[in-house]
Amino acid sequence: MKFIGYAFNGMVMGAALFALPAAAAESVDKYPSRPIRVMGQGVGSTADYLSRYIGQKLTERWGQAVVVDNRAGAGGTLSAEVVAKAVPDGYSLVMGHAGPMVSAVPLYPNRGYDPLKDFSPITKTTTGVTVLVLHPSVPAKNVQELIALSKQKPLSYASAGNGTISHLTGELFKQVTKADVQHIPYKSAGFALTSILSGETQISFLSPITAYAQLKTGKVRALAVSGKERFPGAPDIPSATEAGIPGMVAELWFGLFTTAGVPKPIVDKLHREVTGILNTPEVREGLLQRGAIASPSTPAELQAFVKSELEKWTPIIKAAGIKAD
Repeated sequence: MKFIGYAFNGMVMGAALFALPAAAAESVDKYPSRPIRVMGQGVGSTADYLSRYIGQKLTERWGQAVVVDNRAGAGGTLSAEVVAKAVPDGYSLVMGHAGPMVSAVPLYPNRGYDPLKDFSPITKTTTGVTVLVLHPSVPAKNVQELIALSKQKPLSYASAGNGTISHLTGELFKQVTKADVQHIPYKSAGFALTSILSGETQISFLSPITAYAQLKTGKVRALAVSGKERFPGAPDIPSATEAGIPGMVAELWFGLFTTAGVPKPIVDKLHREVTGILNTPEVREGLLQRGAIASPSTPAELQAFVKSELEKWTPIIKAAGIKAD
């Protein structure tokens, strides 16, 4: 497996740092004057990795701690709701993706936020693909053998939760291949991966970042990526087209958001700093080798993208009868 490692120091988690009274609006020159919280969606998930990775770079630039606070479950809506309801001062961010920002709309009607109204978009961070991974004990050398095997003995696939991209990709796989695979939702991608490693489930559709270490060590095997072409960060894994399932194309994306109403100069500063980080050769190459493409955008572009994703996936989710946990 041709992945190149990229090490970084973990950050100290401490929700107590944020048990401070809301400060009055501060000038952009003084921001940030205290720790910033980034909400992830489960240890070991891609959102967790990106939150820590980008957070560390911000800490290096600002000399101010960026703390990751993971709230796993409900397709990422728990983390998103915290930020949606936070004081609009720029000290609460969330690493959003298809789960809390798109699928949550039809799946969690009581989620407590509107993805288009209750957040200030900062920038898209990365795009990529999911990887069809399986436990080494599964006797399938390619996707066609996996499909045939599932029709002899039903298999189960793990997802990061109902409505997440790993779930949607799994349902797309079932639709395209007619494979007999049962969906088993977990609270995060990290838990889904653990289920594969333990043999509780047989396959999953995960981000290369989530499965990175296990792919390198052979603890899981990869059969295909959910793209028309091979992914640059994992060039030895066949594309969906090469694997004989050209209809299984799904984009994995992440973006950084803060609370609606945060002063524009602070949003602009966050945008400038984060896109500056994503545009450095070191970061672009580091992310690529972990299986993600740095994809900075303007706040307006991210807002428009989320709107287009809602228009695309909402009717599909409803038509497929996908339900929340």
